[in-house]
Amino acid sequence: MLTSDLLEAGNEEQALEQLHELGCTDGLPVVIPIPERVEKFVLASGMDGDMLLGELGPAMGNATVEKVAAAAVMAGCKSDYMPLVVAAVKAAALPEFDLSELQATTHCTAPLIIVNGPARETCGPVASGYGALGPGHRANASIGRALRLCLINIGGGRPGISDMAIHGHPGKFTYCLAEAEEQSPFPPLHVSLGYDESDSVVTLLGCEAPHSVLYSDNADDPEDAEKLLYLLSVGLANLATNNAIFASGMALVCLGPKHASVLARSNLTRETIQQRLWELTQFPNAQHIRYAGEFGKAFMDDPDGTYKAFKSPQNILVMVAGGVGLYSMVMPNWGGAGHQNRAVSVQVESEFFCAIPGSNEHGDL
Repeated sequence: MLTSDLLEAGNEEQALEQLHELGCTDGLPVVIPIPERVEKFVLASGMDGDMLLGELGPAMGNATVEKVAAAAVMAGCKSDYMPLVVAAVKAAALPEFDLSELQATTHCTAPLIIVNGPARETCGPVASGYGALGPGHRANASIGRALRLCLINIGGGRPGISDMAIHGHPGKFTYCLAEAEEQSPFPPLHVSLGYDESDSVVTLLGCEAPHSVLYSDNADDPEDAEKLLYLLSVGLANLATNNAIFASGMALVCLGPKHASVLARSNLTRETIQQRLWELTQFPNAQHIRYAGEFGKAFMDDPDGTYKAFKSPQNILVMVAGGVGLYSMVMPNWGGAGHQNRAVSVQVESEFFCAIPGSNEHGDL
C-alpha cells in the first residue's frame, strides 16, 4: 500500500502534461508512476515503502523508498536497477557529499555515479566500455536519470529557483557508468576505497562534464608514462578549473584501457599515479595572482611561493573505463562547501533483490 498523495488524470498523455506543468520532470517524457508500477519497484527494493533513505537538499525532502521507486519508474528503469538507485540516493544524502550546496551552486557540477563490483551485471548491466556515458545503455541512462529526478522532486533542485548553475551540463540529465574492472591493470576503484573486491559499491562525485585527454603512446619512449601524466594533469587542474582556483576539492581521472596499459607497463600503480598527478598539479602563486582575478588576492602574501590544487594525492580518484583508443577523460569538480564536495561511497544491498510476482524472469515491467 502506497502512502504518497496521488494525482488524477484522464489518461497517460494528460498525466504526462500534468507532471511537466508541475515541474516534476527533467523536461523529457517520463513513464507515468501509476501505483501498480511503483509498488513493484518497492517490492524489488526488499524494503518497506516508508523506509527513510535520507534527506535530500536543499529542500531537505524525505527520500523514502516509495518516492525513490516512483523516480525510478519515471526514469525508465528496470526493477533490477533498484539496488543501485537506492545506493545512489543514500550516497547523495550523506552530509559529507554537500548536496544542498552542490544543487545550489552556480558551478556546472552534477553527481557522477560510478558502479563497482558484481552489481555491474546483476543490477544492470551497467556499461563501462565504448560510449558508456553516451546513449544506448539503458541502465546507465535510467539509473542516473532516476537520481536526477529524486534531486528535483525530493531535493527541490529546479533550475533558476534552487539549482542556480549558470549553464549546467548534460550530466544533469544522467551521469552514470561502471568501472571496466576486467580491462583494468589496477585493483578496482572500490578496493582502493577500503571495500572488498566482492562488494558492490556505488561511488558518487560531483563533477563537471568530461574533459577529453588525447595521447598517442610510444612503447619505446622511456618518458611515455610521464608525458601522459603531464597531459592528464593539465586537464585536471589548469587555472580555468575550480580545483586550481580554490585549491580544494576532488577530481576524477577516467583512464581509457589503452592509457591504463601505458602507465602499467611503466610499473605505476594507482597510488603512484595519484602521487605524480598531485605533484604535477601545483602552481606558482605568481601565476594565480596574475591570472585569477579577485581570487588571486588570497595569494598576495607569498607571491614567490607555490600551491597545490589538491590537498592530497587521494583527492584524485583514478578508474578505468571506455573503449580502446587514444583518449582518456578527466572530470574536475566544484571543490566548494564544507566538505569540499568530496566523493562518497555506499555498499549496494543487492541481496534484497527478489523476483516480482507477475513480472518476467528479469523483474521487468
